Amino acid sequence: MKLTSMSSQEYGEMVKKASPNSKSLRDIPKAFIAGGIICCIGQAFMKLYGSFDLDSQTVALLTSITLVFISAVLTGLGLYEKLAKHSGAGTLVPITGFANAVVSPALEFKSEGFVTGLGAKIFIISGPVILYGTAASVIYGLIYYFFVR
Repeated sequence: MKLTSMSSQEYGEMVKKASPNSKSLRDIPKAFIAGGIICCIGQAFMKLYGSFDLDSQTVALLTSITLVFISAVLTGLGLYEKLAKHSGAGTLVPITGFANAVVSPALEFKSEGFVTGLGAKIFIISGPVILYGTAASVIYGLIYYFFVR
């Protein structure tokens, strides 16, 4: 079997044919509304936890934990994927999207066992985000320390 090389233009045309058309006028408002609803739910938890006379740092922590937990449970039940299918990028609100990105590969590889499946694959998607986020924060911190302060 002979492999032929493909030009950038040919490859671009092939990708166009294989990719579904985006309906931006419909998708952008849906993503905006879904992301807004997730943020409103987070704000509701902040108000709820704030009513228990907790300091603002504890309230923020409890809100984050709650949103991660809800996102992980919805992912485990297969509901987060359905929500994302209809809401698109709106479900990528950082904390819920991150929780989904951690739980999804863990579920996919759970049949391989706790260590070689779940343990090894849990950060397959979110690992690079953690790595580059940490590295970027160190670099920004050094720049700030040596040049800005």
